[in-house]
Amino acid sequence: MSDSNMPKTYEPGAAEAKWRPVWQNESCFHGDPKSAKPAYSIVIPPPNVTGILTMGHVLNNTLQDILIRRKKMMGFEVCWFPGTDHAGIATESKVEAYLREKENTGRDKLGRGEFIKRVWEWKEQYGGTIVKQLKTLGTACAWERARFTMDDGLSDAVRKVFVELYEKGLIHRGKRMINWCPASKTALSDEEVIYKDVDGAFHHFKYPLSDGSGFLEIATTRPETMLGDTAVAVNPEDKRYKNIVGKTIDLPLTDRVIPVVADEHADPEFGTGCVKITPAHDPNDFLVGQRHDLEFVNIMNDDASMNTAAGPEFEGLDRFKCRKKVVEMMKETGLLVKIEPHRHSVGYSERGDVPIEPRISEQWFVKMDELAKPAMEAVRNGDIKFHPERWTKTFFHWMENIKDWCISRQIWWGHRIPAWYNDETGETYVGVQSPEEAGKPGKWRQDEDVLDTWFSSWLWPFSIMGWPEETDEQKFFYPTNDLVTGPDIIFFWVARMIMAGIEFKGEIPFKNVYFTSIIRDAGGKKLSKSLGNSPDPLDVIEQYGADALRFSIIYIAPLGQDILYSNEKCEIGRNFANKLWNAARFRSIQSGGSANFAEKSEPAILAELWNDERLGSNNRWILARLAQTAEAVNKSLDAFRFHEAAHTLYDFVWSEFCDWYIECAKNDFKNVETRDKTLDTFDYALFATLKLLHPFMPFITEELTHQLGYITESAILADSPYPNGDELLKVITPDKKLLAGMSAKFAVVKAARNLRASYNIPPSKKIDYIFKPADAETAEFLEAESSSIITLTRAESFAIDADFEPKSAAAPSIVTDAGAVFMSLEGLVDLDAERAKLAKQKKEIKGWIKGSTAKLANEKFLAKAPPKVVEEARAKLAETRAKLARVEESLASLG
Repeated sequence: MSDSNMPKTYEPGAAEAKWRPVWQNESCFHGDPKSAKPAYSIVIPPPNVTGILTMGHVLNNTLQDILIRRKKMMGFEVCWFPGTDHAGIATESKVEAYLREKENTGRDKLGRGEFIKRVWEWKEQYGGTIVKQLKTLGTACAWERARFTMDDGLSDAVRKVFVELYEKGLIHRGKRMINWCPASKTALSDEEVIYKDVDGAFHHFKYPLSDGSGFLEIATTRPETMLGDTAVAVNPEDKRYKNIVGKTIDLPLTDRVIPVVADEHADPEFGTGCVKITPAHDPNDFLVGQRHDLEFVNIMNDDASMNTAAGPEFEGLDRFKCRKKVVEMMKETGLLVKIEPHRHSVGYSERGDVPIEPRISEQWFVKMDELAKPAMEAVRNGDIKFHPERWTKTFFHWMENIKDWCISRQIWWGHRIPAWYNDETGETYVGVQSPEEAGKPGKWRQDEDVLDTWFSSWLWPFSIMGWPEETDEQKFFYPTNDLVTGPDIIFFWVARMIMAGIEFKGEIPFKNVYFTSIIRDAGGKKLSKSLGNSPDPLDVIEQYGADALRFSIIYIAPLGQDILYSNEKCEIGRNFANKLWNAARFRSIQSGGSANFAEKSEPAILAELWNDERLGSNNRWILARLAQTAEAVNKSLDAFRFHEAAHTLYDFVWSEFCDWYIECAKNDFKNVETRDKTLDTFDYALFATLKLLHPFMPFITEELTHQLGYITESAILADSPYPNGDELLKVITPDKKLLAGMSAKFAVVKAARNLRASYNIPPSKKIDYIFKPADAETAEFLEAESSSIITLTRAESFAIDADFEPKSAAAPSIVTDAGAVFMSLEGLVDLDAERAKLAKQKKEIKGWIKGSTAKLANEKFLAKAPPKVVEEARAKLAETRAKLARVEESLASLG
């Protein structure tokens, strides 16, 4: 092999453009359900059809790609099922905004049929953006299998599930207190409400008793809701109000009279013990209202503006403007007692990002407690495992306190609820077919609402494979193996998929769930477009390359901990890719070596190399370390410790293969006796390393494998076997003496190089080194390696002397675990000039240390300076003190 045509530097864009279309060919990652291989499958968490690529997508999909590529290389028939989610509320809002901007129209003007048509048109034009972006990462999905949650087949699955649950009595319709989003004008499930701490206030009002005997003082954070009060409650055990229960109150700002009721909801220890009751606008008050048969007065429209029931002075006002006006009027009437600042938790609509309103509404619900039981058992008995395991506790806490799921949404984009009403007969019909298709006579109207987006997503692991039809894909690939997702949707999606899989397929949907880390910026803030700290991954890919981004984000993502990301950290992956490229290019310019790995298995090639007596210590060492690295990487990946595997590979490639083995190989290539075996070993080790790295960095590893001719032109690297450390270690037994000896050798070389650098001795000058070994075994091994050590240190000589004692001060040394390395300065350094130079450095450094110490002892500096500046000053001081110690050590060595 000798290829001078290999570019000097790695060009990520060229490699990505070359290999991306190759992998997207159906034959590469399609997944054959008729295969005789064992099955391995994963389903993509379907991104919203409105979405664009984020760093969260990069992390999630890189992890999935590592899983799928490695399993393919391990001999599995793999399939990564992709698709997108119709994202009801998000998409409807997006298209409405688009229509307003482009056509000055909206859903109300267009009507339901035309609006839905426009959404489909928008989806066809813009909905594929995130899929195209995901492909830039090199994701090995079976893209020709991509599904959309509103495809015909998936819609059939949704209708079938709804009907089955309805017929089992697990789906029902009723009036309840629900979460209402005034922005999206739809009901929300509890999981779609995000709680935020906000600065509010307790407003203390006086409510006058109708008989003129006094007032009751109540406090509220939502003064506008008093217009819908229908009672005041006191605790039945509260003696203060024993004679008040049963009386009535003239509700201020209205013409209504409301009762005082006794109810345990009122806490005697909190405030005055009196609680205003607004049954139509508070979930706890709703229950009180039911217990006491109170009137339910809804005072708000669906956009949270005030309606006619609020009174003519407030009708049409926004809820917050109404709040302000109520407080002003209560103050004017002398009924405002005081206002106290109060920081409290407020529920916000996840999509609308506005405070939700509790509201009584007729909605559809799924009864969840029975569905939850087998799902909890699957996790409890270990059929499904969570990684990190701590999320199991979170899962059980939610499942054990699960509530009915509100599944109806008051929007148009989504799966319309398959329920019809006959207004003449009062009959309700629920079916997969329409009443007309089912042959039911009469005039029917379909329910206007659509189903919660998650009602289709919870069926994803099997609906994407063609359920409810019987398909080969389900027989072979279901249940899937692993799921990679964010912990923020453990309730929305993960728990519900487990329930649905068991209920409708009779099997769990997956065996392992890996929860990704939260990505934050360098300052610890969660990446967010609104904060302006969320970089565009496509820009990062253009600057650093897809492999650099993929590897870097895994490298900095410890299991179960947040990721602190900045674009600069992608230099880790870019520099690593360049290091790998340079190693391969070094090999490409060496002539000789067959590099033909197609005819024999990896263990067979290794056995042939290992059993050759001419192999040499450098080659045996790299093969032993390669086998140990393969073992460690596989153990890490089996345990979903991706970050650990990335670090293991980085350290092996950078520190051992490139920094040491290549340096040793340069010398061995010059020797006729060692050249051929070193070329064979180099090729074997480099090819195995590229295979180990392929799931992490697919583009550069594919390119280098073909550049070096390790596989045929028509093959892809993912079809090569993944190095199995256990199998390799059965072929070779790493010699502990060899590994210890090589560690000693590299420690000695490093010490010798550091000694040369300490005295600024140029590489062109030859140096005499003396090594005083720590033991006889080390001495024996390094004696055999002396020629290699001389080459690696550019030495004149390397002598081993167990009894060596320096006769003059001009022999500085560095002590290692293997022994002490001495360097003779005679004839190399002007000792007087060196002493003077070091003495000057010492004086300057001590002066700087004195000033820095004084600054850090100054309380004014510590109080005013930002913490980061103080930490940097302390770190610099510590670094300078260490430098002073080195200068003093060098001075002492010169006598």
